Amino acid sequence: MEEAPLQKLEDELLQEQGVELWVKREDLLHPHISGNKWRKLKYNLQEAKEQGHHTLLTFGGAYSNHIAATAAAGKEYGFNTIGIIRGEEHLPLNPTLSFATSCGMELHYISREKYKLKAEPDFLEELKQTYGNVHLLPEGGTNLLAVKGCTEIVQDIPIKYDSICSAMGTGGTLAGIVAGLAGEKQVLGFPALKGGEFLKQDVEELVQEYSGHTYTNWQLITDYHFGGYAKVKPELLAFMEEFGKKHHIPLEPIYTGKMMYGLFYLIREGFFTRGSRIVAVHTGGLQGNAGFRERLGLQV
Repeated sequence: MEEAPLQKLEDELLQEQGVELWVKREDLLHPHISGNKWRKLKYNLQEAKEQGHHTLLTFGGAYSNHIAATAAAGKEYGFNTIGIIRGEEHLPLNPTLSFATSCGMELHYISREKYKLKAEPDFLEELKQTYGNVHLLPEGGTNLLAVKGCTEIVQDIPIKYDSICSAMGTGGTLAGIVAGLAGEKQVLGFPALKGGEFLKQDVEELVQEYSGHTYTNWQLITDYHFGGYAKVKPELLAFMEEFGKKHHIPLEPIYTGKMMYGLFYLIREGFFTRGSRIVAVHTGGLQGNAGFRERLGLQV
């Protein structure tokens, strides 16, 4: 596994506002199991091996970073993989699912109604009866083993800093960062979903269950979802294009693009005091760009 280097951004806005911004390049950890997906899978893979499981079963949509990463991890570490995919099959397969099958993942499609049962004990037991002795991974990979892995994001940051930011889907990554910092620094989470305020309770519960503590040094910034999960607007795409050209860091429009857009807006508005040093976590997910290009003809 590669390291996640820190990259300092040079930008006129940062100079004007008197802040430093560093990007933690978790996207460079692995070519296919990058960013927070590696962090979430690391201890789950160990647990599956220790329990003698040979198959990983998990859930996701047709463009899921987690599905792609689980498939790649199965291929690399010797597990069979099964993906329970929300919705109907569409052929030819999109780039995400095509990659997953190329790694050996077996895909099974279920209705959106049935997919809502993905965390229900009876449904999970039904899956075990159908597919045998599998190691179950929740949608997005978030469980306490994932939180443990995500605590390590903050363990190898070699500089002093004041604030750390991350995009959010299910809340596992932010929970790991909060638990790993144990009350230090300012932590900002940027939900990719509209109405992401509900994630506050999810993160609180994950942190409490993992660490036994409650911390107050974190908050959610919920204004930068651009209409909801997987929704984009021209201003977001324009920002991502300019950011990529200027800083040579690729973003994707579901998570990291929205976080970085929101972060630059906060900096412009004086949210951070002069002299602040900020770390933004690049959580990966770049495999999804191929699907976005295909679906919407976007240059991302």
